[in-house]
Amino acid sequence: MEETLRTILCFGDSNTNGCNPEDGTRWPYNVRWTGVMQRELGENYLVIEEGLGGRTTAFEDPFYPGRKGIDSLPSILETHYPLSLVIIMLGTNDCKSCYSATPEAIAFGMRRIAETINSFPYPVWIQKPRILIVSPVHIGKETERSGCAVFDHSSHLKSLKLAPLAKAEAEKAGASFFDAASVAEPGVDSIHLGKDGHLALGLALAGKVREMLEGQC
Repeated sequence: MEETLRTILCFGDSNTNGCNPEDGTRWPYNVRWTGVMQRELGENYLVIEEGLGGRTTAFEDPFYPGRKGIDSLPSILETHYPLSLVIIMLGTNDCKSCYSATPEAIAFGMRRIAETINSFPYPVWIQKPRILIVSPVHIGKETERSGCAVFDHSSHLKSLKLAPLAKAEAEKAGASFFDAASVAEPGVDSIHLGKDGHLALGLALAGKVREMLEGQC
């Protein structure tokens, strides 16, 4: 008898893609939080990484096309279903000054992503995936180190307010919630996770996934 494989889609930005804060390269898969989570969960799980640098929840990037998450998500869902769980970790790029978005609007964008997953026209032979909204790590104070002119001090302040707002919006969408800032912080560029951050987040999310999919809570 074949054992059911639990498939997890990780939909995020450069912190899911694995941008190295020290030099802008990409961390190896076994260092990235998605790879850490895959290792911890084991062979009965398949972790699919869908991280794109600059991706937002619902804002159109004025400089680089294709970063509006709510637009690209449907084709990604169709590419990878059936899915047991979709993990959403977005919101960092929504804090950029060029969007002039309030923390409330950013959290609502997370909810709209979850609602898009819930309303997708899945084939009748599969169940809808469960959803986990992850509020991202805080943006550091020294945003000039990011090398991106559209992160500023207001970005830092917005990021500090996101978690409780995102948790409330997750509840409205029927999604579970986790605060990445409770276990990790950005590296030297004030935006991206270092090795320790990826390890801590991957371990924590592996535990959360087990709780959600193996009935431990």
